[in-house]
Amino acid sequence: MAGNVDALFIFLLIVTGMVALLVFVCLILFAARFRYRRGVAAEQIEGSIPLEVTWSVIPTFVFFAIFGWGAWVYFQERTPPRDATEVYVVAKQWMWKLEHAEGQREINELHVPVGRDVKLIMTSQDVIHSFYIPAFRIKQDVLPGRYTTAWFRAIKPGTYHLFCAEYCGTQHSGMVGSIVVMEPAQYEAWMSGGTPGPLSSTGEKIFAELGCSTCHRNDSQGRGPGLQGVFGKPVLLEDGRTVNADENYIRESILDPGAKIVQGYKPVMPTFQGLVSEEQLNALVAYVKSLSAAKPGDIKKASAVAPANNGSQVE
Repeated sequence: MAGNVDALFIFLLIVTGMVALLVFVCLILFAARFRYRRGVAAEQIEGSIPLEVTWSVIPTFVFFAIFGWGAWVYFQERTPPRDATEVYVVAKQWMWKLEHAEGQREINELHVPVGRDVKLIMTSQDVIHSFYIPAFRIKQDVLPGRYTTAWFRAIKPGTYHLFCAEYCGTQHSGMVGSIVVMEPAQYEAWMSGGTPGPLSSTGEKIFAELGCSTCHRNDSQGRGPGLQGVFGKPVLLEDGRTVNADENYIRESILDPGAKIVQGYKPVMPTFQGLVSEEQLNALVAYVKSLSAAKPGDIKKASAVAPANNGSQVE
């Protein structure tokens, strides 16, 4: 993204610089040409339609060009590739906690391979933060109570600065970190150096421990809707609305299950607000997402792990 952002920024500098130069040149020429001279009466100058049309039409096309170019860059930055490697980020005063989908955890440091798309799924544990990597030209606010996303593809190995770009408290300036871009072979060696297992596996254990597996069954006999293959799909709600089952929907359904009730189900699920940490939420979200690629029998296995007395509105 850096090249696209830089090109647009340089274009804006050139356009505004040329306009500023034109204004000052005209100012100097007019001051010299129409200066006060003794005995010379002032001459009334009427408007010029061709001139006014010119300085209205040309800037309009320039502004549309800037808008179109900016929109193209924006949508590229805001649309992560479908096969991007996912990293969950939890911001807190004053550190970055990161966890790879493979289960590797880091603090204030993120290791990524060169040439691979990386999607960041971020939330804050306390106040508003902002995930900023100047070298990659990406910056995204990290908000409490919801997920925001950003993505990048590093093309050159090295270590790059990571900052919090939103004032978040007294030690805001110390909330820094590093993005370590490695060659693929080095990254694989680093990744294999001890990991507790995939994040989705951790989420599956939490899912069973919380007793979710009894209500969320794959045979449609549970008090909550099945979760198999639901992520990324439209969900019909009791009030007639249709929402997309993305990360924020799953998160909200865990913390505030009464907010969006799936059609055909009762609001029987209790809230887990305050009972699960941000890291556990990330793991649960990762597990539900993994069910979209799982076989139908996998959810049945999870249902047999532990009993439960809770329903759910997640679908």
